[in-house]
Amino acid sequence: MTTICNYLLTLLLLKDGKLILRNKKVIIIGAGIAGLTAAMKLSTSGISVEVYEQHEKPGGKIRHFKSKAGPIDAGPTVLTMHKVFEDLFNSCGHNINESLDFIKEEIIARHWWRDGSTLDLYSSFEKNFEGIKKFAGHKSALEFEKFNKFSESLFDFFKDPIIMSPKPKIFPLFLNSFVYLKLLKELLIKNKNLYNYLNENFSDYRLKQLFSRYSTYVGGSPFKSPSILSLIWNVECRGVWRVKGGMYNLAKEIEAIAKKSNAKFFYKSKVKKILVKNNKITGIELDNSRVIHSNTVIFNGDPKALLDGLVGKDVKKAVSTKNVQKRSLSAYVWSFSAKTKGLKLRHHNVLFNKNYKNEFEDIRKGEIPKDPTLYICAQGNNNDPYPKENVLGRFEIIINGSPISLNKTYNKQKEYAKCKEITFSILESMGLKIDLKPSEEMLTTPKEFDQMFPGSQGSLYGRTPHGITSTFMRPKNRNKIQGLLLVGGGTHPGAGIPMACLSGRHAAEMILKDLSLI
Repeated sequence: MTTICNYLLTLLLLKDGKLILRNKKVIIIGAGIAGLTAAMKLSTSGISVEVYEQHEKPGGKIRHFKSKAGPIDAGPTVLTMHKVFEDLFNSCGHNINESLDFIKEEIIARHWWRDGSTLDLYSSFEKNFEGIKKFAGHKSALEFEKFNKFSESLFDFFKDPIIMSPKPKIFPLFLNSFVYLKLLKELLIKNKNLYNYLNENFSDYRLKQLFSRYSTYVGGSPFKSPSILSLIWNVECRGVWRVKGGMYNLAKEIEAIAKKSNAKFFYKSKVKKILVKNNKITGIELDNSRVIHSNTVIFNGDPKALLDGLVGKDVKKAVSTKNVQKRSLSAYVWSFSAKTKGLKLRHHNVLFNKNYKNEFEDIRKGEIPKDPTLYICAQGNNNDPYPKENVLGRFEIIINGSPISLNKTYNKQKEYAKCKEITFSILESMGLKIDLKPSEEMLTTPKEFDQMFPGSQGSLYGRTPHGITSTFMRPKNRNKIQGLLLVGGGTHPGAGIPMACLSGRHAAEMILKDLSLI
């Protein structure tokens, strides 16, 4: 009898008045932000967690490189929806503001055009209204006011049933339809793409460019993405933050909390196969043929890797072709430290081209855009938030590109030479001088992203957001295989750090609910 009691005690632990199953083990494949979130949530709830990551460090697409000016962010740089992370940490018994220093940007982004005009956008409607009035006139300011209300309504309409929900809920949308009849007419009946909507509602071409670029945040062309993506503006205008020391610190802090709660991380550990028997998860097999048993596996990778059989044929049915095709945008990403002079950069900067449509037509053809829009994240150095003239600073420059499925030929040297010529000639022409001869290693191409993230074809956002129903096409946490849960930017609710975080938290809470621990 004593033996039985002791055995039961090893299975159970009382924590905050709850019985926690200590022998329940969850395997997580991938230490991107979604996998890290799930690991933290589960481990702080008393679940045994093992994370297997093929790369040597956590973060996934939240990459960073060392430099003389400090660590360079080389992945996502725009952090919105701060409350998502605040709530996550609180739910795990931690205060995010005690461990990380979040700085809210005064200027959301600084925008530049070839004619020399510039426009700063803020988290304040009043500042934006006055700024746009000075920039493009009173008529444009009134057009912005209308668009701002439209974007806000969209966010309010979709927030609870879509964005914050573990899976899209259509019925609540219809319940709200009486309140949002005009909105639904605009979205469903007229069914405009984002650029066409903006073209009808803005008279200044520069503002059409500016607000249509938000489709690229989730990997879509503004000429094919639905006008629903206007809501991204409302997300951004509610606040953009940066993490002191770089975005990578967010990934490291989540990992640290999970480790303190006894989560185990195994880096340089590639999973060869997810094991299934009778449609139920039984564990994983590593590249070295080691088998780890568990009846619950969280997959934090591109869902297309499952369909392609890259982690075993038994999990191919977890997703369908419509869940992962067609592919979203990729990118050419420069990461370097250098001295600059000329343009007075902020943290987020966008340098627009002359012809927006030509840029996306080149991408559609699988070509590097001849005249791309450039995004510059100017990270200053260890002491300054923004670069100073002739002082070593850190820079990430992004050019939108096509997935490798559209680019049939690949030659790193040729792509590097072409990107170098295009990027730095544009910067020079717009008045930004960089004291740098960039090396090939400073550029990451779509092909290299495909190699880093198997199955992705270089796409950084999973399935394309093109089409009015694209939101409902992304894979959900649960699927046809019992015990397998999918998380990450390629799953619902979508791309971006907050969305990936939400997918990881939703998956963890599903597991805890299954165990009746929440």
